[in-house]
Amino acid sequence: MIKLSLDGLTVKWDPGERALYFGAAAKAAKPDIRYLKDMQEVLYPVDGEATDDGDPRRELYFMFRDLHLPEHRALFREKGIRFDITVLVPGTIGKEFVKTAGHYHPFKPGTSFTYPELYEVLYGKADYLLQKPSNFDKPEEGLEEVIAVAAEPGDKVLIPSGFGHITINTGNDFLIMSNLVADNFASIYEPLRRMRGAGYCCLSGPANTQAPLFVSNPCYSSCPPLHYSRPVEAVPLLPEKGISQYQAFVRHPQSFTFLTHPEDFQEEFARYLEALRQNSYNPEVTR
Repeated sequence: MIKLSLDGLTVKWDPGERALYFGAAAKAAKPDIRYLKDMQEVLYPVDGEATDDGDPRRELYFMFRDLHLPEHRALFREKGIRFDITVLVPGTIGKEFVKTAGHYHPFKPGTSFTYPELYEVLYGKADYLLQKPSNFDKPEEGLEEVIAVAAEPGDKVLIPSGFGHITINTGNDFLIMSNLVADNFASIYEPLRRMRGAGYCCLSGPANTQAPLFVSNPCYSSCPPLHYSRPVEAVPLLPEKGISQYQAFVRHPQSFTFLTHPEDFQEEFARYLEALRQNSYNPEVTR
């Protein structure tokens, strides 16, 4: 049993049963599950060849949505925020690390800005791949920017307005992460399916190195060089590393208005992105 404490809020993951227990609940939370068969359109290689000869019902990740303690339900509903936990299994699919399918967020009605999202690694190791399309309606026109953020427990990673994203489990154990996001929209998966994945695929590197290998996706007409960054701290919008984002929201919900009102925080998103760029270094990439 993997036991986590979110500043006093207990979360338990049973690797054998693949079950999540949130708070004092004796009953496991019910997940949505992504299987290998659900991911075939976005896997490496992108030319349609078989990537894995395993069971199409192989479980890749588990999504536990809208988690909260009973006493916090009204607060989450009032602020229009949802707290989720996602668990990715370790390993690879062929040469590629296990990852999420990836998605974009819609534009907030009445604005030209998409909804952001905030992640926190609770256990394991993650690479978050952020990408900004040149044209949301025509993903084949390519990408303006791609940033990968390598995160470990306690790290928080913001998906700014304007970016889509995938999460990659580059560790050798389960990846357990949480997210906070506005609760009034559905994610958009079709553009990444149409492009057979993100702008880069993340492969397991040589046995003598722990660095992942990023390979560009030829389905995109233009794919800029990859910025590979460590998480940044002490920047606007991000809670402190020493407090879980669940408890940070419960204590200071007004600090998370950017999740529901992205139009008011474009300068802060720009400052965050610049901090990531300044904190980036060169990964191993093939094109």
